[in-house]
Amino acid sequence: MTTTEPSAGIVSSGEYLTFTLGAEEYGIDILKVQEIRGYENPTRIAGSPPFIKGVINLRGVIVPIVDLRIKFKLGDPVYDQFTVVIILNIGRRVVGVVVDSVSDVIQLSSDSLRPAPEFGSSLDTRYILGLGTLDDRMIIAVDIEQLMSGQEMALVEAAAS
Repeated sequence: MTTTEPSAGIVSSGEYLTFTLGAEEYGIDILKVQEIRGYENPTRIAGSPPFIKGVINLRGVIVPIVDLRIKFKLGDPVYDQFTVVIILNIGRRVVGVVVDSVSDVIQLSSDSLRPAPEFGSSLDTRYILGLGTLDDRMIIAVDIEQLMSGQEMALVEAAAS
């Protein structure tokens, strides 16, 4: 799937893995997904921000684990049997993101995708590709690469250097 720059406000169609965080449903480019795993307690790294839960050893690869519920300030996370980690390939880096649950893989056409609304400087929407509708569902399409390469994340940049 190819997308234009998020600031252009136009998102191309493609397949998205959908997942939930709280009451909202999000979608990420299926081509970025390596695998989906059950949640396991990562090894905490001293001095890391609260949303970086730590690291896991995935078949010899050390993978940082980011809890998107904490990153998006969605309250205190609860880790239960539905909590999953989506393992992503972003650039040359493997990163895991913790979500409440994974829904399914959907196809969103360009007709069903709308640009994210502007919220001014009070809310960072650079990582939101757009809003998609499918039947009665509203999906927030996330540019996971943009989110993981944000200034405070510095995960992709560290791998590239």
